[in-house]
Amino acid sequence: MDAERIKALVPQLYALVAQLEAAAPGRRFTPDGHMVGSIGEVIAACQYDLELATASTEGYDAIHKPSGLKVEIKATQGRLVAMRCQPPHLLVLLIHADGSADTVFNGPGKLAWDAASQTSSRNGQRTISLSKLHVLQVSVQHSERLPAVAG
Repeated sequence: MDAERIKALVPQLYALVAQLEAAAPGRRFTPDGHMVGSIGEVIAACQYDLELATASTEGYDAIHKPSGLKVEIKATQGRLVAMRCQPPHLLVLLIHADGSADTVFNGPGKLAWDAASQTSSRNGQRTISLSKLHVLQVSVQHSERLPAVAG
């Protein structure tokens, strides 16, 4: 996995999106779903020393190499994320068009799960806004967060 190459390719992807939108006024070509999720997983794996699980593993996306902790990774360009079940540990990344990402939440999955919408959406997922995750992040002790890899 070459995270630096992926980070370099993401701005090219967004440049192509801009060209598509210019060629078809009124239509949006925003990358979403699996593509943004995969971008986030690769970035998180490199930033937090994670070993990615097989795609679509139920309940988690990666394992923290030093501790063995299972980690669910959510990536978005929007204002909220959705969860199918309570994750052991949750990382939420906000992906930017330049290929960078901000960690919005890094902490116990139960904290985010309990604060997420109790009214399940039609597909059975609970949603939580990034603004609510920002507030929750303040209450997460440093010892409960995955340490970022230096560099």
